[in-house]
Amino acid sequence: MFDYANKLLRSEYRTDAVSAARALLGQVLVTELDGVRTSGIISETEAYMGKIDRASHAWGGRRTARTETMYAEGGISYVYLIYGMYYCMNVVVNDKEIPEAVLIRELIPLEGVDTMLRRRKASNRSVSLRHLTDGPGKLCRALGIDKALNAVPLDGDKMYICDLGYSLTGEICASERINIDYAGEDARKLWRFTIAVDDPLRSLTAAQ
Repeated sequence: MFDYANKLLRSEYRTDAVSAARALLGQVLVTELDGVRTSGIISETEAYMGKIDRASHAWGGRRTARTETMYAEGGISYVYLIYGMYYCMNVVVNDKEIPEAVLIRELIPLEGVDTMLRRRKASNRSVSLRHLTDGPGKLCRALGIDKALNAVPLDGDKMYICDLGYSLTGEICASERINIDYAGEDARKLWRFTIAVDDPLRSLTAAQ
């Protein structure tokens, strides 16, 4: 249905997490797993600024087997498990050894909705399209994202981000990040970014 050829270049991820979190709004996250494609417009992100950010897994230069992915050059995924049951999908950004990342918090579903519903064990009656991917755990389950997709290049074949030429018309809203009270004053940083996406299919069709 859509032309996904215009994948973001690795060089486009070599910027700080706050700038990247804003720039990723309106881009499209795609997975192609076992011959099945699912995709959605990125409509909510959070920036995690690495060593200087108490909310970051890499605060203070912390390095573990899990966080080592964050120290790679920008343009790969960072996928981890929370609460022992939900995966979160992050985009590693900036240069090598600068462990910054952007959490993808919400998508507007585009392609593969039936597959997303099945993966979430839902139906059209039990979950609306709007709430199918409106959380980091929900969108990972819907798009089939798990630990097997950790540290994969985001210009590859299994999971990638592309520009469909969608023009955002709403105003980007900056607010405090969610569920990071432990981060002290860093919890008050306005590093969560959202934008309303109304009727994305009509807008995308008009843009192409």
